[in-house]
Amino acid sequence: MRAFITGASGFIGKHLARHLLQSGWQVRALIHNQKIIGLDGLETIEGHIRNLTLLKEALSGTDVLFHLASALGASQIGRREFYAVNADGTRAVLEAARKTGVRKVIHFSSAGALGHVLKGEIAGEDYPPDPRDIYDKSKLAGEQIALDFARRGMDIVIIRPGWVYGPEDRRTLKLIRAIARGRHVLVSKGKTLQTPVFVLDLIQGTMLCAERGRKGEVYHLAGPEVLTVRIIVETIASAAGKKIPRFTIPLLPARCAAWLLGKTFSLFKKEAPLNPSRLSFFIHPKPLSSQKAVRELGYSPKINFHKGMFQTVAWYKEASWL
Repeated sequence: MRAFITGASGFIGKHLARHLLQSGWQVRALIHNQKIIGLDGLETIEGHIRNLTLLKEALSGTDVLFHLASALGASQIGRREFYAVNADGTRAVLEAARKTGVRKVIHFSSAGALGHVLKGEIAGEDYPPDPRDIYDKSKLAGEQIALDFARRGMDIVIIRPGWVYGPEDRRTLKLIRAIARGRHVLVSKGKTLQTPVFVLDLIQGTMLCAERGRKGEVYHLAGPEVLTVRIIVETIASAAGKKIPRFTIPLLPARCAAWLLGKTFSLFKKEAPLNPSRLSFFIHPKPLSSQKAVRELGYSPKINFHKGMFQTVAWYKEASWL
């Protein structure tokens, strides 16, 4: 089988590429401004995600396309670039896949498309979307483009992952490092619900989507637990041999600080230690139900958060990241 991956230099993409290569797949990846090292056998093609001519040539002979490439908040980019990559880039990739006869497409969307899941509810795939920030809005736009291609006949399956963590993740590392250094204080009372998923469980679910996922369907792939942010932070602290402060920051001052820091750091083209996007994890619940994937695909996440986070922190320490 021949796979093509966009976003293979990212955390999830790299784990996926490694799994495919170890499983005997031929894997080709599109890269842009970032090399991929340590994956023997991976073929890379450098270019922009909206270059339709390049994409058609690169996708030739592909059985399954895994589309993970996404503009994130790691650098200060504007609304136009978010949509250029997450929406227009998705359209270009899918158009190239359609023209080259790619058999199946796995499109990675975001749980952020749901925005804020109401208290007492666990979101299934039919939960009404209500994205709150520009990243989530652009990811929802990309998801809607993928669904439109599916309605026109392409075999496309859409994944919305839970909060993904695991070894090699540099974004979650920022939170873990702050907790390990005693520099993290909970916002409000930490009651916001999230559904963490260990990266290898997500990869297992991704392969099930490629094998059994139904055309035009969305699947939530989350871990086996719905946890409060307080439990998540306390578990990270325990894995790092620390305790979190007892006091918390009220929501309104946290919002004001996030807005001010975000604006200030953007003047220097840097990401603030706290900004509205980062604050979203602590105040906007996104508990996901994976029952559809369990029922239709046989999805079965194995790693609970305690075990997965202790493994992750141990890896960070071994790699001298922490």
